Amino acid sequence: MPRATLTSKGQLTLPKEIRSRLGVAVGDQVEFAIGDDGSITVAAARRSALRLFGMLAAAPSEPVSIEDMDGAIADRASSEDERIRSTKP
Repeated sequence: MPRATLTSKGQLTLPKEIRSRLGVAVGDQVEFAIGDDGSITVAAARRSALRLFGMLAAAPSEPVSIEDMDGAIADRASSEDERIRSTKP
């Protein structure tokens, strides 16, 4: 059974197994519910979809052609290849 130790500041570190099971990571929040029998349930706090607002860049005003996409990919691959080759001993 996973175990945690309470610090002098009243903090707990959730064991990795618990974090994984809850699906939480750094910055996420958890909620505690106290049952009538004194049991305590820990659950990942639900996130609002509003948190996602602004995460993606605005769509380009004009569509991009497949040829332009292919060209951009080729340019990036070429520059990455040059960068990698220049750092090798």
